[in-house]
Amino acid sequence: MERRLAAILAADVVGYSRLMGANEVGTLTAMREIRTGLIDEAIGDAGGRIVKLMGDGILAEFTSVVGALESALAIQHAMDTRNADVPEDRQIRFRIGINIGDVVVEDDDIFGDGVNIAARIEALARPGGIAVSGAVRDQVGKRLDVAFDSAGEPPLKNIDEPVPVFHVAPRPSEPHSTAGAPASLPSIAVLPFTNMSGDPEQEYFADGITEDLITDLSKLSGLFVVGRNSAFVYKGTPVNLQEIARNLGVRHILEGSVRKSGNRIRITGQLIDGVTGGHLWADRYDRDLSDIFALQDEITKTIIDQLQVRLLETDTPDRTKAENAGAYTHYLKGRQLYHMRTRRLMEQARTHFFKALEHDPNYARAYVGLADCESRLNDWYGCEYPPEDILALTHRALELEPGMAEAHAANGLALQLAGRDDEARQAYETALAHDPLCYEAHHYFARFLQVTQEFEKCAYHFLRALEIKPDDYRSPLLIVSVYHALGRTEEADRYMALGLKRAEEAAGADPKNSDPIELGASVLAAHGDKVKARDWLERAIAIDPDRSFTSGYNIACTYAQLGEAEIALDWLESIAGNLGQSQRKWMRTDPDFNSLHDHMRFKRLIDPSL
Repeated sequence: MERRLAAILAADVVGYSRLMGANEVGTLTAMREIRTGLIDEAIGDAGGRIVKLMGDGILAEFTSVVGALESALAIQHAMDTRNADVPEDRQIRFRIGINIGDVVVEDDDIFGDGVNIAARIEALARPGGIAVSGAVRDQVGKRLDVAFDSAGEPPLKNIDEPVPVFHVAPRPSEPHSTAGAPASLPSIAVLPFTNMSGDPEQEYFADGITEDLITDLSKLSGLFVVGRNSAFVYKGTPVNLQEIARNLGVRHILEGSVRKSGNRIRITGQLIDGVTGGHLWADRYDRDLSDIFALQDEITKTIIDQLQVRLLETDTPDRTKAENAGAYTHYLKGRQLYHMRTRRLMEQARTHFFKALEHDPNYARAYVGLADCESRLNDWYGCEYPPEDILALTHRALELEPGMAEAHAANGLALQLAGRDDEARQAYETALAHDPLCYEAHHYFARFLQVTQEFEKCAYHFLRALEIKPDDYRSPLLIVSVYHALGRTEEADRYMALGLKRAEEAAGADPKNSDPIELGASVLAAHGDKVKARDWLERAIAIDPDRSFTSGYNIACTYAQLGEAEIALDWLESIAGNLGQSQRKWMRTDPDFNSLHDHMRFKRLIDPSL
């Protein structure tokens, strides 16, 4: 074994688990491009060598400590430039730590305290920043135009001797050097609040409190908040808060519990420093349910104060206030059921939204939920909810809360149903202007753009949808045909694999819902995997033999792709009368039915006058 003195650079991706959970295909592709187009060159040009690459990490060795720091600065500067036009929630940012010390070399790998200290220091670096040991600071001195900000001598795991740590900062004379600049953005993840009521039926209530706190905090400028679905990965699992903070790429964690009994509620909350694991704030609130919105505002404001962030907004976000607990409770139940997408559960969701409005006729979010339910029930299942009545619901929601992105997205969906496509497009764009992270706006707009065959824009919005909602199986499966239309077959294959994986997970979570299996079957058939497509098709029919949950549209798609035209047409004829105007447009342009275009039965479905 060889021993030598070396400068060691350790780096990892901030929030890698979150990025992979949102879009593992896009994250792996981006990481591959970053490594080949940036990291290899930056380390090689500075006289270093990459010792090993992990999924989210890099270990490199340099003979010169100045070269190591120059390499780190080049990487962070290039990443800042790369991220300039990337939405904040999908930016790839590195933490980098540098140390100098003795290493043991064996089979081109390196070991020893010098390496361990570099790794521990990297964990202390700010997102997008660089941290170094005191020995590195001393050797670099003034040879590079950077400043060193002391972080003291924080305890380093499994390192006995104290190690001075410094954050590297650009000097004022280098306004374009941005190593460490993103560190100014405070960040937080709100973990799912624990239901302490002893009643599993109250789970939706604890989840609703969590989601509303995430929504409120997300509306504050100057604060990065991890999205609902990334945070909910940790629901019901043992938690190591420091590890979660690292995985999600945040500095702070909010966790808590909810105990609901009758019209009384107790909420506990604690704010944790994700680096040290220390408590910044903890409190308990006992209230009547009629105070729930004021209580959420109080918790949100307290968090902001504790983070000591000077935000542009001085107050907590405005929102429609339900006047009583009943409205809020029914809204939460309705939202939970609507997200399950099946006909029977959407009808139940609609009932809950109505009950919410009976309690509070001015509850904007209940109008949005009701409109979305009726749009989908009309378009997919032939339920008689006139588009004009649905538009009246969305207009009422917008009167009550003009800036609600979900209300504008619901308005777009209703306009599409009414055949007013130009206005629908404008509504979707308005929704995204209000909230670029609105899942419904991206997904609804992508489906709209697929029909108009604006494939590049369509792909972008499907990608944003699947990133914002990491359990969304529809967007990655629907994007497959979009990428085929664009001639990007490798990406189509990757997203098909991602979509099938998510569809299996969705089916496991809700075994009575055949929708993910139906959609997966149609994509497999389109891809030419007939054996697996038939297997999924049989599963879908077995789950829902009387079609009480889904319309059977994707079963028709699958049979058409399998070359069984007559069976496909039988299915289409049985459901065509239930399809709304928007879904009929989708059917006309659906590539799954290309093989049927010359068939007279299909022509009559498109044009009944034939």
